[in-house]
Amino acid sequence: MLGSKPIHHRAFAMKSAQSQVALLALCQALAMTTNTILITTAALMGYALAEDKALATLPLAMRQIATMVMTIPASLLMQRVGRRNGFLVGTLLGIVGAALGIYSLAIAQFLGFTLAMAVLGASNSFVGYYRFAAADVADEPFRAQAISWVIAGGIIAAIMGPWLATGSQGWFNSDLYIGAIVAVLGLQIISSLLLIGLQIPPMVPGEQTEAKRSPMAIMGQPNFIVATLGSTVSYGIMVFVMTATPLAMATAFHSFDQTASVIQWHIFGMFGPSLFTGWLIKRFGVLTMVQTGAVLMLGCLWLNLVGTSFWHFEIALLLLGLGWNFMYVGSTTLLTETYRPAEKGQVQATHDFIMFSFVALTTYLSGRLFYRFDWAMLNQLSWPLVLVTLGVVLWLQQKRWRVRRLG
Repeated sequence: MLGSKPIHHRAFAMKSAQSQVALLALCQALAMTTNTILITTAALMGYALAEDKALATLPLAMRQIATMVMTIPASLLMQRVGRRNGFLVGTLLGIVGAALGIYSLAIAQFLGFTLAMAVLGASNSFVGYYRFAAADVADEPFRAQAISWVIAGGIIAAIMGPWLATGSQGWFNSDLYIGAIVAVLGLQIISSLLLIGLQIPPMVPGEQTEAKRSPMAIMGQPNFIVATLGSTVSYGIMVFVMTATPLAMATAFHSFDQTASVIQWHIFGMFGPSLFTGWLIKRFGVLTMVQTGAVLMLGCLWLNLVGTSFWHFEIALLLLGLGWNFMYVGSTTLLTETYRPAEKGQVQATHDFIMFSFVALTTYLSGRLFYRFDWAMLNQLSWPLVLVTLGVVLWLQQKRWRVRRLG
């Protein structure tokens, strides 16, 4: 009987972890539904409001810049007040940003809409830590799956996001998609209510007083370099191509419904595999999955260069989503190998700051390069970065193989 207690305790802990991961996955689903709505409509809103049409993606770029700027403060705040309270601050910012967006669209003010997107970006900086919160509640064998399952919450976004983006068009009989931002407001309110039930265990006293390494020592690790490069390039190139896709499809005379369909399949590609990506990482290894993602991204870029039919966009954006999933989940899992418990806030914030800095840059450049040059140039600029990342991941994999052989 006494010997069964540890087993019972582990089973209870596993069940508790799974319930918290499920809640985080649902919050992730609502957050990514917001992202999907904004991805589908924000460039079109910006195009309708801006006098200089080359600034159409500026509001999205400001959203990414705000996400980048708030990444480190969000992490530091959560270290001080806890994950749940930090996430609640994030949803409060989302509510404020959505309300400002509705008002700005109602009076057709581009500057106000850009500011609203920045506030929504600040809110989004907290969302990036859902996957790390899942890692906090999971033990080592469950960690890759926990991260993967939280990201899998985006499957709901693949269905709900485009549906809300298109369905909300008729809510206020407006060409400015006000209904889409009203939907975003509702999603933020629901997230706030769900997060009240989140319970993340704090660090134990020994972990809080554990010695921390210098930032340079942590960032100099090959695992950190490859994890950061993999997530940064995958996220940046994905946003770079995806942000310009609605504009490219409009130029190619595809309908808004077709654009929503392409984004829907792209979002499904981003999150659908997360149901089994954690298992694939355990089966084939984290670096193999990052490599596979890079190859899929290269396939997307090739398709975008050879044609602009509806099916070219549909298949290419699906491959882009799949590639992002394998690279991003794999890189996040690899990152968890690079820090001690006392270092996680600092390392996670540094990683996400680097990643979102590049994402902000690519979001801004996406619209400008599309209008200054063309869709082909945008894709031609993308593949060298993916190819370099693939090479660096192969280097780390060979390094690990050599260490095993010598060991």
